[in-house]
Amino acid sequence: MHLALLGTGMIVKEVLPVLQTIDGIELVAIMSTPRSLDKAQALAKDYGMSQASSDFSEILANEAVDTVYIGTPNHTHYDYAQKALKAGKHVICEKPFTMEADQLENLYQEAEKQGLILLEAITNQYLSNFQVLKDNLAKIGDLKIANVNYSQYSSRYDAFKRGDIAPAFNPAMGGGALRDLNIYNIHLLVGLLGQPEQVNYLANMERGVDTSGILVMDYGSFKAVSIGAKDCSAEIRSTFQGDKGSLTILGPTNSLPQIVLTLNGQEPIDISQINPHHRMYDEFVAFEKIIAERDLASSRKALEHSRTVMAVLEEAAQSMS
Repeated sequence: MHLALLGTGMIVKEVLPVLQTIDGIELVAIMSTPRSLDKAQALAKDYGMSQASSDFSEILANEAVDTVYIGTPNHTHYDYAQKALKAGKHVICEKPFTMEADQLENLYQEAEKQGLILLEAITNQYLSNFQVLKDNLAKIGDLKIANVNYSQYSSRYDAFKRGDIAPAFNPAMGGGALRDLNIYNIHLLVGLLGQPEQVNYLANMERGVDTSGILVMDYGSFKAVSIGAKDCSAEIRSTFQGDKGSLTILGPTNSLPQIVLTLNGQEPIDISQINPHHRMYDEFVAFEKIIAERDLASSRKALEHSRTVMAVLEEAAQSMS
């Protein structure tokens, strides 16, 4: 994988040292806005990238680049991904994939037409403890309630209250708790439980954006509650409750650091697998393999999951308005 990165924000700065450690990934180029070009140039120097630019067409014209990673604000994902695919580049796009489900469908069709790999960067689907959850879910019997919570007081929330609106709180840019922290919860629930029958999002709104909210997902025989908050915090834990016991995630749903199994009448057991790597390591190891092998079957399987998540996200957003 010969990679170009779009963006110089927190997520790109976090992933760069991770990418450096993965065999098969070569960092080639980085793009920023014109006013942040100095940041892109500094990162290119630090990580040995040969190109830093504020012009996307220059990045796409670079024949050394075969894959584009999109780490820019949510509302820009679709346009960048579409242009990259049309230029013959594989695409890895940060969550949420797009603002609307139809946009993802357009990207899916373009990737199919071009025979290219299109992937969503979503950490929890590739972590070893996600498989631990899948393997042990049947042990708790018939699922009754899933209560998933990722609440974290945003470092930008105080400024937001003063009227300084960062992209993370700008609804026109895809900001808000639903598309930020709660998207990890949605991916987790869909990955484990599939598509719900009905979705309803109850949001706390400030200045036109959901600063926190409760997503109710009705699966018929059981219910799931997904809480995401940027305006308050609490102990981060999630629980799957069945008639024979429970599974508890201690920690954020984007990293799944610890899993505890408690069967009725028995002591809790820590069933976690220890992950020595950064939370973004496993997904990019998987992406490198998929792209190196041009594994369209695995790419399509991951896309089916992302399409289901986008359907849930769109229904949730519509119920909020």
